[in-house]
Parts: sequence; structure tokens; C-alpha cells
Amino acid sequence: MIAGIILAAGASSRMGTPKALLDYRGETFVGRLVRVLGETCKPVIVVLGYNAEAIRPRVPEAAHIVINPDPGRGQLSSLQTALAALPDDADGFAFIPVDSPAVEADTVAKLARAFDHRDPSTLFVIPRQAGRRGHPVIAARSVAAGFLTLPPTAEAREVVHANVDRTEYVDVDDSGIFTDVDDPEAYRRLKERAV
Repeated sequence: MIAGIILAAGASSRMGTPKALLDYRGETFVGRLVRVLGETCKPVIVVLGYNAEAIRPRVPEAAHIVINPDPGRGQLSSLQTALAALPDDADGFAFIPVDSPAVEADTVAKLARAFDHRDPSTLFVIPRQAGRRGHPVIAARSVAAGFLTLPPTAEAREVVHANVDRTEYVDVDDSGIFTDVDDPEAYRRLKERAV
């Protein structure tokens, strides 16, 4: 079983409005990611922090919500909050920022199949297109401790980069793995591509 983790605790300061509630193809970012991950991952955990009271009512009931008590510490702290709530029977976890809403459900399913059939020494499964890596990242349960013990000033990528030799890259035909909507201009470009 692979749990899904959506990191949605950020302040969205550059966007000026909660990114989790932005619209993409008729769904909110957070709603779409709950659906897309939920087709493969159980459970789907949504980490909220800033703007939690505005976002919580819009999170689909299928998701499990956890609150990052100190979201100002950054995205790693949100991942750590979710990992503390990881079910005991989860073999791994897929994680993605809420500002990456365009990934396709087929991509998540393809990554999960690769994870299920990976060599036992492989710790990460990461999507790739044209040589570029993207989201979501699937990690083995055994690396949760590595993320949980990182200091507040660290970044999750440090654990990923330290295990490059234990990572499987899965080639996908999905530019949505690169989506990163940080500001109004990036959101405008996303909406233009969605037409």
C-alpha cells in the first residue's frame, strides 16, 4: 500500500491567494490532487497550515487532513507532519506539493507499478520526461525515518540526493510532472495550457 501526501501548508504569499483553492480544469488544485492520487494511493493525507480554515472545507472527504503546527518552517516540516501520521501498513508514500496540480492519474499509477515491482534495494521511484525529473516522488517506508530526523534547516531533496544510486526513474509522457505554480504568471501559463 502506498499513501499519498499533498503538501498544502504554505502561505501562498507570491500568489496572493491560497494555491490549494485555485481552479484547474474545473477542480481546485487540492481537490484534483486528492482525486488523482486517490485512484492509486490509500490513504491520501493533505497537510494544511496557513489558510487551513479556508481550505479545510474544500478538501474532499476522502482525504485525511493533518495540520502543520508551524508551517513557517517550510515544506520539509509539512512532509514530516504527514509522515508522523503515516499508517502502519503503508509500504511507501508518494508526495507532491499542492502547486503541482497537472500530473495525470496514469502517471501516478505507472509510478506505483514500478514501485511495486522494484528491486528491494530501490528506495525512490521518480518520474522523468526528456531527462528532467518531476513530481510526485514515491519513497519506500524505510526512508521515512531519514526525513523525520532532518533538522529544520534541511530540505527533503537532501535525502533523495543521498540515495541517487537507489532510485529508479520512470519515463512518462506527462509534462504535468514539472508544473510548479508559484505566482500569478505561472498560473496564467498553466491555464493557457489547459485550454
